[in-house]
Amino acid sequence: MYLIELAKENIISSIMYAPLNKEALHRGGHHFKDELHFFASLFGVTSGFSEINKMEDLWVTRVTSHVSLKEVADLITKEKVAWTIRFANETLKKAGYLNPEIAVAALNPHAGDGGMLGLEEIEVIQPEVRRAKEEGLNVRGAYPADTLFVRRRKEPFDCLVAMYHDQAQTGMKLLGFNKGVTISGGLPVPLTTPAHGTAFDIAGRGEADEGATLEALKLAIQL
Repeated sequence: MYLIELAKENIISSIMYAPLNKEALHRGGHHFKDELHFFASLFGVTSGFSEINKMEDLWVTRVTSHVSLKEVADLITKEKVAWTIRFANETLKKAGYLNPEIAVAALNPHAGDGGMLGLEEIEVIQPEVRRAKEEGLNVRGAYPADTLFVRRRKEPFDCLVAMYHDQAQTGMKLLGFNKGVTISGGLPVPLTTPAHGTAFDIAGRGEADEGATLEALKLAIQL
């Protein structure tokens, strides 16, 4: 891909692309679970990359992403939680935040209710939040996910670390569907794209909203 080659040669410093359809990607012979892994493969990167979303002044990333819900709990490990917290911190610092405030979501309802509704908070998430705080990161949690976006009104934070895809995306898209941007981080250059799909169902109707595309372009220029 021409743009990837330009990035490898340091001719360009960021890439913005339009929404990409995963089914079309597979039909074209590119068998990746999402565009992040597709672009990582083109760059020859095998680890240390992830997605993070931005909607105005809120950044959102997640410990697990494009996997089925039944797999989520098994994929939430101390190592992955720790890595995601640090990825969020490093990404926001690159975007100009001196000491980004990071809030971490719980996995289970009511943050597990002291272990009655699951042990992931006690055994996995909270220990890594404490460890990150001891290292000097401005992080707190784990908070019940159903109130995190409400909590932000009273206790502002810069970035939310969610445990799985819809936990993050539902609240963010309610805040501004036509403003969200997805950033692929950990690659040689940042890649931005609107945080929504291709919407083939409204193609040709003149109904598409260009707002998120413009935001993705602005962020690519900024980064």
